[in-house]
Amino acid sequence: MIEITNLTKTYRNVCAVDDVSFTIRQGEVFGLLGPNGAGKTTTIKVLTTLSKPDAGHCKVKGYDVVLERESIKKLIGVVPQENNLDRELTAYENLRIYGMLHHVADCENKISDHLKMVDLRDRKNTAVAEFSGGMQRRLLLARSLLSQPEVLFLDEPSIGLDPQIRRHLWDVIRKTGIEGRTVVITTHYIEEAEALCHRVGILNRGKLIALDTPQNLKNGLGEYTVEFIDEKGKLIQTICRNRDEAHDKARNYSGSVTIRKTNMEDVFINLTGERI
Repeated sequence: MIEITNLTKTYRNVCAVDDVSFTIRQGEVFGLLGPNGAGKTTTIKVLTTLSKPDAGHCKVKGYDVVLERESIKKLIGVVPQENNLDRELTAYENLRIYGMLHHVADCENKISDHLKMVDLRDRKNTAVAEFSGGMQRRLLLARSLLSQPEVLFLDEPSIGLDPQIRRHLWDVIRKTGIEGRTVVITTHYIEEAEALCHRVGILNRGKLIALDTPQNLKNGLGEYTVEFIDEKGKLIQTICRNRDEAHDKARNYSGSVTIRKTNMEDVFINLTGERI
């Protein structure tokens, strides 16, 4: 569905994306992880035709992001990192204008359904300026799905949401994937990638440094993690291949020691040297 070949994008003297290549399959929920400035949003902007690559080629369903921009725009829905809703208009009016621009059939019923999906139907006539940040993120998701896109790009979709609303948003994204759409997510929430993504790519300083399923990435690092706090208050972590190795390692430490399953945050820190 999506092909990225030797993608390079530079802003002034900074190489935001450096010779990156990977593919995303049709119907896949794919996550892009990385610290701030890793190149996640730049990659999304190129794939959604908002930015031109300096080198390399990108295609969405066979369409070139530079030469066939209009064809790609008809295929995609986007939840941008920046809120671009019209704050002076109501939730309904924002969706109605978007539906008109995208020639959405049966628009009234679809607006009602999508507002219900993100739990905003009772606020349809409220101006967006009165919405909380979380409500606005939910409305952005409803808007992105209104035209029933084949590919959905979500740039930090759950930023600013409380845990309960975030889990509801995850349910909507899962349903979107089950319906056969290809979904591309950038996120700072490690648990979000583990919960939603079939595969994840980890970017660091513009380079793609890992690409696999969350489970394979964890297995490749080690099944268990041993943690303890040293005398200076620093958290010390050791990755172990299996439970027996973890117990052997724990015996070397005094004080309170925790043995737990390795998670994607451990993978991220091990690969990038920093927390997301």
